Amino acid sequence: MKKTVLLASAIVLTAGFVSCGGKKADSTETATSNETVAETPKYTLMDLPTVDLSEFPKDADGWITLFDGKTFKGWRGYNREDVPSAWIIDDGAIHIKGSGEGEAGAKDGGDILFAHKFKNYEFEFEWKVAKGSNSGVLYMIQEVKDEHSYISAPEYQVLDNENHPDAKLGVDGNRQSASLYDMIPAKPQNAKAVGEWNKGKILSYKGTIVHYQNDEPVVEYHLWTKQWTDMLQASKFSQKDWPLAFELLNNCGGEKREGFIGFQDHGDDVWYRNIRIKITD
Repeated sequence: MKKTVLLASAIVLTAGFVSCGGKKADSTETATSNETVAETPKYTLMDLPTVDLSEFPKDADGWITLFDGKTFKGWRGYNREDVPSAWIIDDGAIHIKGSGEGEAGAKDGGDILFAHKFKNYEFEFEWKVAKGSNSGVLYMIQEVKDEHSYISAPEYQVLDNENHPDAKLGVDGNRQSASLYDMIPAKPQNAKAVGEWNKGKILSYKGTIVHYQNDEPVVEYHLWTKQWTDMLQASKFSQKDWPLAFELLNNCGGEKREGFIGFQDHGDDVWYRNIRIKITD
C-alpha cells in the first residue's frame, strides 16, 4: 500500500524547484502580484514491511541487539523489501562495498534501514571507514517514493575527515564525522584514524537529540523548535532551495514523531557493527 500526501504549505519561488539531483519537482504555479506561487511538491510515502522488535534479543539492561553479526535479520533496503547486494556481512560487520561511483552509484546499492520505527531511544553502533570514505547514520527516516533517505532524516555524519573533501566544506566543520550534517559541527572532533573503529551513539528523547562520538557528547539540538527551523533555513535544506526536504525535515518523524534508523550508501567502503538500541518511551 502507498499513501500519497499533499503538503499543506505553499512557498514563494521565482522558478520551479530543482533538487540536488537535478530533477525538477512537480508544482502548480499561479501568479499573484509580482510573485510566482508554487505549491510544495507532492510526495508519496511507502508502506513497506516492518518487524516485531520482540523477536530480537534484549539484555538485562534493556539493550536490544539489532544486528547479530551473521545475518541481515530485520534489515532491508530503503524503499525496498530486500537488502541491496552492495551491502554484505564482513567479519561480523555490515559493510557497504564502495562502488567508486558516488552516492548510491553501485549496480545494486542504496541506503538500508532497520525495519522498525523508533521514537525515544539510545542507539549505539561502531563504525570505521576506508581512506576517503563517506557515509552517514540517518534517523527519523520516512520512506518517500523516488527519493533518498536523507530528504526526511537528520544525519549523523560518518567520514574520513583527513581525506574526504566534504570535511572542508560546509561551515565550521559541520560536515565532519558525528556532526549533524550541514548544520552543527561535532565538538570536540575526536574521530579516530582511517581503519580504526569509532563508537557512535544517538540519543533521541522528546525532540532532544544528542550525538556522541567515542563516548563524548559532541552535538545537541532540539527538533520541532524555532532553533530547528532556523538551522534548516540556513542549510542546504532551506525552504527556498529545497522545499520538499525542508517540509519533511521541519516536521521530522511525521505525526507520530518517529522513524526508521538507517545507514547511507555514498559509494564508499564503510563498516558498521555492535548495533543496538534501548527504548526510553
